[in-house]
Amino acid sequence: MEIKTINTRTTPLSKPAAAPTPPKSAPEASDKKSKKAAINDQIDAKEVRLINENGDQVGIVSLTQALEMARAVSLDLVAIATEAKPIVCKIMDYGKHLFELKKQKAAAKKKQRQQQIKEMKFRPGTEDGDYQVKLRALVRFLEHGDKAKVTLRYRGRELAHQELGMEMMLRIAKDLETVGTVEQQAKMEGRQLTMVIAPKKKK
Repeated sequence: MEIKTINTRTTPLSKPAAAPTPPKSAPEASDKKSKKAAINDQIDAKEVRLINENGDQVGIVSLTQALEMARAVSLDLVAIATEAKPIVCKIMDYGKHLFELKKQKAAAKKKQRQQQIKEMKFRPGTEDGDYQVKLRALVRFLEHGDKAKVTLRYRGRELAHQELGMEMMLRIAKDLETVGTVEQQAKMEGRQLTMVIAPKKKK
């Protein structure tokens, strides 16, 4: 069916398949290469608007003069705005510039780390010393940017005194109010109370 719509003449079936569509990989590859900054002898221009190694505007100079100025300080001439007329070039250490860009991308990626939910378990009768240890751990979680899931499990007859667990949850929320805000209020799930605290957004 497909062959009939493309070619209505009585030609051999193998001919339409003999001329495949050229792959698009080559143009895409060349597009990626074209995005790299032109440096030194790769720059194709008669004159450029030059910025020196200190960030000062030199003005419009010939490409030859700009290259000589860059070589005089053992640095590179880099085209930073090829759309401008004349194009804008800057004298810099291009290798160092690429290294700094790589460091900035790595730092940005590190900041965008996935938020985790860290759990801390309490009991209605958690003693004060143990409470303080667990509270400090919750503070670390929140300051690190993670959410904190606080669970309090009742055992046996403790279930008859659920108000003790709720008082404990209110105390935890109060003690963490400087570093976190309650995202999910304490609620019963089976035999345990669960509360979620999110880190406060930094101003």
